[in-house]
Amino acid sequence: MNAPAPEPASPVAAGAVWPGLLLAFLGAVAFSGKAIIAKLAYRHGVDAITLIMYRMLFALPLFVMLSVWASRGRPALHRRDWMVIAGLGFTGYYLASTLDFLGLQYVSASLERLILYLNPTLVLALGVVLFKRRVTGRQLISLGVSYGGVLLVFGQELKHVGPHAVLGAALVFGSAISYAVYLVLSGEEVRRMGALRLTGLASTVACALCIGQFLLLRPLSAMAVAPEVIWLSVLNALVCTFAPVLMVMMAIERLGAALVAQTGMIGPMSTLLMGVLLLGEPFTAGIAAGTVLVIAGIWMLAKWR
Repeated sequence: MNAPAPEPASPVAAGAVWPGLLLAFLGAVAFSGKAIIAKLAYRHGVDAITLIMYRMLFALPLFVMLSVWASRGRPALHRRDWMVIAGLGFTGYYLASTLDFLGLQYVSASLERLILYLNPTLVLALGVVLFKRRVTGRQLISLGVSYGGVLLVFGQELKHVGPHAVLGAALVFGSAISYAVYLVLSGEEVRRMGALRLTGLASTVACALCIGQFLLLRPLSAMAVAPEVIWLSVLNALVCTFAPVLMVMMAIERLGAALVAQTGMIGPMSTLLMGVLLLGEPFTAGIAAGTVLVIAGIWMLAKWR
């Protein structure tokens, strides 16, 4: 689960800059911590289906409360609205989160974050495919820089992880595509329902789907996991799932979507640092160079768009 789709930006008030920057910074770092916590939990023998179930189980009450709060004073939802919410919840949060957690079993947290950070390039590609939008030469250059950086880090991953890195990278890339589809399709719905309301409702749907998936695929006895998995899942639900949603949305209110998106570039760097310090993941010149290329490519894309 990544950052929610932002509402249109508003002018930045002078007194809101530093609180907004702090919120955006903390939100980006908290989102990045999701992969670190998942990798730590995998060390205790839990599988991806069970791990994501616990994450969503603990996040569910929070998203229900967010949905109720964000729906106050707003028009009632109709059947079409609920169908849209169900579809966006499936695509943007359930499928994206499930593929992401499955992929994290095989690749490093650093590579996972870099692949997910390619999301703006996938949104651009979907715009070309679905809406026949034109791509400029500058945009193609930025795409080449970003994907070159990912390929560089992926090459390092193959050396340390082996052929399983291909499966892991494919699953995480599928997660990025799923979330890009959500962003492309949710634009009009965000303006109509409001970002917090849509995020709360779609996330609630995703939580229910992840819990239902566990009940279908695993026996109830699979809920017996190490205590460390429970506490890590609580931390993941609160600090790396729900809290960043609120922090990013409050930052957007103060700074606007463009500046918050630029601040979010700290995400891959924070994941790389936490991966080295907390997980003992390798740090090489190739990984550092690839990370810089990905961030530079996304920055170029944002600037030239």
